[in-house]
Parts: sequence; structure tokens; C-alpha cells
Amino acid sequence: MADDVHFTAKFPTKRMAADCLFTDQADRLLVLQPPYKTTWDIPGGMVERDESPRLAAQREVLEEIGLLVEPGSLLAVDWIPQTGDFTEIVAFLFDGGVLTPADIDRIVLQPTEVTSSRFVTLEEAGHLLDPEQFARVAAGFKSRRTPEAVYLENGVPPHGT
Repeated sequence: MADDVHFTAKFPTKRMAADCLFTDQADRLLVLQPPYKTTWDIPGGMVERDESPRLAAQREVLEEIGLLVEPGSLLAVDWIPQTGDFTEIVAFLFDGGVLTPADIDRIVLQPTEVTSSRFVTLEEAGHLLDPEQFARVAAGFKSRRTPEAVYLENGVPPHGT
């Protein structure tokens, strides 16, 4: 048993994030402005210890916009390499679904997490989200219309996939 613990202690730990892609009935993407970033974001965030990515997405959505939503299908998984001080991360993108006008009226922004929200076209999102996240969101938007999720490395499908 002690040998197993010593052996597994050498394994790397990876950070994980889990986001939800929400649209309105006009197929516009819900984006959020966090107070601590210059770029916009989509609902979601970091996965906590012993938490599944799906539950993390659900928790983060509730924390950020006040909606208790069961995340839908997995749209994309993106491995993002280390950049600067940020270690590598595996990001999961789930389908949050289409929000009705009644759903949108129930959105309550958590001011410590989100200062404003709006619905934008995918093209507009390209000017608001950071480039890596936009690549993942665009791929997820596309895979939303297919029966399977897409695997990405730094926002791009690896050669041959």
C-alpha cells in the first residue's frame, strides 16, 4: 500500500475547468464579464478536488448566474499546455442548452464573479473572449450540431482527427 502511494505521488496533477455553452432562442451565445479579467467569459470555472467536471459546471453556473441547470452533452474537451506561470489544464465544455425568455429573466449575476452579461453572435464572441477560449467555444458550437464531442489541443483538433 505504501509503495502505491509513493508510486502515484510521482504522477502529475492537472488542473481542470468546466464550462457551459448557453444560447438564447436566436442562437446567440451567453457571455459574462468577470470583474478580474479584461476579456469576457462563458459560465463555468475550475473543477474542485474530488468534483466531477459536470458537477463543477453545474456549481459554477449556479454561482455565476443563479440558474440551477443540469449540464447537457459534452461538446468539447481541450488540453491546454502550460503558459507562463499557468500549468496545463484540461477544459470540458458542456451544452447548457437554449435559454427561454423566462430563463433569461431568472438570471441573477453574482457581483463578485460577474459584472455584466449579454448574448452575442459567435462572430462577436471572437472579439470578446480570449483567443484560446474562443477556439474551444467555436468548436463546441459546431459540435453542438453533431452527435459527438470534439477533442482539442489548445483549441485545435490534432492532426488526423
